Amino acid sequence: MEINSINAALFAKMFLAGAANLEAKKEWINELNVFPVPDGDTGTNMSMTIMSAAKEVSALENPDMKALAKAISSGSLRGARGNSGVILSQLFRGFTKVIANYDVITVEVMAKALEKAVDTAYKAVMKPKEGTILTVAKGAAVKGLELADTTTDLLVFAEEVIKEADHVLSKTPDMLPVLKQAGVVDSGGQGLVEVLRGAFAALQGKEIDFNLEITPKASPSISADSYIDAQANQEIKFAYCTQFLIMLEKPFSSKKEQEFKAYLEGIGDSIVVVADDEIVKVHVHTNDPGLAMQKGLTYGSLTTIIIENMKLERDEKISAMKEKEMQSGEASSAPAAAEAPAEPEKEMGFVAVSIGEGLNEILCGLGVDYIIEGGQTMNPSTDDVLQAIDKVNAKNVFILPNNKNIVLAANQAASLCEDKNIIVIPTKTIPQGITALVNFIPDQSPEENKKRMTEEIALVKTGQVTYAVRDTEIDGKEIHQDDFMGIGDKTILSVGTDKKAVTMEMIEAMIDEDSALVSIYYGEEATEDEAMEFSDMLMEKYPDLEVEVNAGGQPIYYYVVSVE
Repeated sequence: MEINSINAALFAKMFLAGAANLEAKKEWINELNVFPVPDGDTGTNMSMTIMSAAKEVSALENPDMKALAKAISSGSLRGARGNSGVILSQLFRGFTKVIANYDVITVEVMAKALEKAVDTAYKAVMKPKEGTILTVAKGAAVKGLELADTTTDLLVFAEEVIKEADHVLSKTPDMLPVLKQAGVVDSGGQGLVEVLRGAFAALQGKEIDFNLEITPKASPSISADSYIDAQANQEIKFAYCTQFLIMLEKPFSSKKEQEFKAYLEGIGDSIVVVADDEIVKVHVHTNDPGLAMQKGLTYGSLTTIIIENMKLERDEKISAMKEKEMQSGEASSAPAAAEAPAEPEKEMGFVAVSIGEGLNEILCGLGVDYIIEGGQTMNPSTDDVLQAIDKVNAKNVFILPNNKNIVLAANQAASLCEDKNIIVIPTKTIPQGITALVNFIPDQSPEENKKRMTEEIALVKTGQVTYAVRDTEIDGKEIHQDDFMGIGDKTILSVGTDKKAVTMEMIEAMIDEDSALVSIYYGEEATEDEAMEFSDMLMEKYPDLEVEVNAGGQPIYYYVVSVE
């Protein structure tokens, strides 16, 4: 049998078969994650990305190639999750740009489309790394161009392209030592090969189940009434969120900074004090903003003063939620209530990715307008970011991805947003996001803030303590399933069976002579007493260090620690 062209109907089947094969293999692909952490999610991210496009394709009736190309490109771009998912969406974007111009796909068209796919994906990644999904895609495209001169049979073409992709995939451990150490091939590259294999099976005429189950990850079911009651019963110890800048009129030494913080701790909580040579930024929750400002005046003049009554804001939100809930329960024939007037558009706003009640509260206290629940255990999609942007009534919206695997999706959302200026600060951890917010100056332009915030996050070291889900070896460290691991910004800093020892070893590995502040955020499976024990040990061993302990509430990671 020989196939010389593929029409839109057949290509739709091929795409859905590729999606089905990736969905079936996603857990296996997750297990190829280099670091043996419990949140390895490459397979999940790629699967959810392609399933977003598959949903669009499945909704089409008798599409032509142009409509099919648009559905694949748009669906995958908006559904893209994680770096691997974004790169996969960019491969689809480049591929569909070519096929959209043809009624049928021949070997020549297929070769051009593969080449365009690789070119588009490489351009989307700021620092492309070989030994990844990009390398596998490039190998397939190069082979495709060679075959275009020797055959017109798409079956021969596809089989040889997949063989080459699989061969390049097998070589990825030679390109990235970390893969060889872990004894795995690149997970993203494996995902791409599975998509190609599924599509090839459909091209061969094999029976594929196209009834794809496209269901989002389940969230806990919470009734509106219980949520409103929980909000109403939430205690607010200090009523006023108080922020201001001090324009220094005399030197502000480290001793004065510590004295100022100690004073603020006596009148409130959620304290942030950040100083440079000319300005001190202050944030505190207190019942008497005047006391905080009077103390600030002893160091200089005040500007950019913001005081918000959190109790009043909470009560107003609860009232609005109750009214909305009552209206939703009324008959559809009931006249709609007049909408409350929209608040005026502000100049700058913030969207941040976070997970954990404590971390969410800290970020909101520092000015975040909208939290996207997600991060390590579930990377939000490009469309999730776009929806969050839409909920922030501001001309300029800063995005804090707070995870290295979400930065590309945030950038993709920024490129798709047309009515607002989107600034992505490439924060790779939540502590970096907190530092970015602390260094935001309302009186400065978006460009000035972007420069300042990006410079400051580079000074933050982050470590995270979790457990291993399998045996492996990384950077000379032998890791066994259920071991505790202290993971730094670039590698694993500590491993062992004693959680306390592993955590302390990780923190000490991050501390150097320039370190001034250690912040410990304890997760949902750790306690404040345990975290305070680390604080006591650190202050005893490093008397010049300032140590802060905060309830993070994050899952998976017992502790998230930053050193600045």
